[in-house]
Amino acid sequence: MALASDPGAGQLQTQAQKDAADQNFDYMFKLLIIGNSSVGKTSLLFRYADDSFTSAFVSTVGIDFKVKTVYRNEKRVKLQIWDTAGQERYRTITTAYYRGAMGFLLMYDITNQDSFYAVQDWATQIKTYSWDNAQVILVGNKADLEDDRLVPAEDGQRLADELGFQFFEASAKDNINVKQVFERLVDVICEKMSESVNGEPSPLANHKGPSLQDTPPDKGGCSC
Repeated sequence: MALASDPGAGQLQTQAQKDAADQNFDYMFKLLIIGNSSVGKTSLLFRYADDSFTSAFVSTVGIDFKVKTVYRNEKRVKLQIWDTAGQERYRTITTAYYRGAMGFLLMYDITNQDSFYAVQDWATQIKTYSWDNAQVILVGNKADLEDDRLVPAEDGQRLADELGFQFFEASAKDNINVKQVFERLVDVICEKMSESVNGEPSPLANHKGPSLQDTPPDKGGCSC
């Protein structure tokens, strides 16, 4: 993972700009995965983007991203998914990437109460640094560790309701609800786009172009 203060971070930004300039999609959504360190943000991203999982924990340094194209409602949607470091010392770096994000996956670890208690602070950061209409899904990760659970699912749902977020529990390790979480976030963003009929400018979409050749359409919806 590239440190956001070193040349690698500039390369990430350049690559992201190239992705935005590439017109082989109908829409491009910038998504961020945020939450405390070690809740499984990187694991969730790798499971979704590459269908891979490793039990070795390597803390994300700064920020990194992956690109995945999905098909929703007969539209090609390119997802630029940013994986952020959870440590406090990177907070200034990572919050700079909130701007322009259309959606957030705010994650905690169901076996770690501190990560759950931090959700409110992360939600405040979203409100402070992101676009007003950014969509958020609260994700309780590591649902495979039921025997070690410290945060009841009911508490996660209650907090999500209080914050106005949707809620899922997931497991990157066992591939539980990973695809569903990302698909739901994309669908909610699309729903908000369709509701925007007042002509106001929206950062929700960069478009338009021919289909990507590496991922054929799936008539059932998302091709992830």
